[in-house]
Amino acid sequence: MGLATGETVTLTHTAALARLGHALSDETRARIMLTLREAPAFPSDLATALGVSRQVMSNQLACLRGCGLVEAIPEGRRTWYRLADPHLAPALDGLLKLVVTVDPTCCSPEGCTCS
Repeated sequence: MGLATGETVTLTHTAALARLGHALSDETRARIMLTLREAPAFPSDLATALGVSRQVMSNQLACLRGCGLVEAIPEGRRTWYRLADPHLAPALDGLLKLVVTVDPTCCSPEGCTCS
């Protein structure tokens, strides 16, 4: 599948993919993104559901906000979070269907060492 007629890949496209890759490179951030694709949530509920401290959740949500992938929505004295773009949920669903063949000499459950 190629680019649509007249469509070019720009530095903006590249930067957006790099931000998404950075976000998904951390297991907690990836789990947050996958959880938010189902429905918006409060940070305390996300922390409980994912089994992390509120401080860890706060730090990871700040990173995802900085990458432009989630947005904070104030509601009274609380703030809830959702994916920043409606295209993210189907994109994440598509990534979950991706089949990747891993070279066991390069990647293990502890991480990848390829460079």
